[in-house]
Amino acid sequence: MQKAKYLPFIIVFFFVSCAMKDKKRNNNIVDDNEQAMKDIAEKDTTSVQVLDTIFNFGTIKQGDKVEHDFVFTNTGKKSLVFPQEPQASCGCTVPRRPEKPVFPGQNDVIKVVFNSAGKRGHVVKTVRVFSNAHPGFPQLVLTGDILVDSTKN
Repeated sequence: MQKAKYLPFIIVFFFVSCAMKDKKRNNNIVDDNEQAMKDIAEKDTTSVQVLDTIFNFGTIKQGDKVEHDFVFTNTGKKSLVFPQEPQASCGCTVPRRPEKPVFPGQNDVIKVVFNSAGKRGHVVKTVRVFSNAHPGFPQLVLTGDILVDSTKN
């Protein structure tokens, strides 16, 4: 009778220990898969050199648009690809990536257009570029000052 008293605890212990073994086994599978994906990604990476990552457009009037091409070179041995459009820090800044792969040794640009409508004072806008470059494509920055026309009310 005394042994039957502990039977529920033994059963619970058995199931919990089995569940923990399964979880550990699944975690190992996930870790192995992540490592395999990293290995594949590194085989297909290339390197990039950006001529200038910061562009100071100086002083402009509110409402002006500024366009700038950030020039870069694929300095690696694989084609440089951009799986998605770059992301800007706000909607007033619109970046565009190259549509086709950039082959080793080739130059290309990330075109960025900044619209100063509704902005004033000193601004800093950033652009995050997604590519197969390793280390990653550096962050691009537009900065400058916007004057508000004092004659407008």
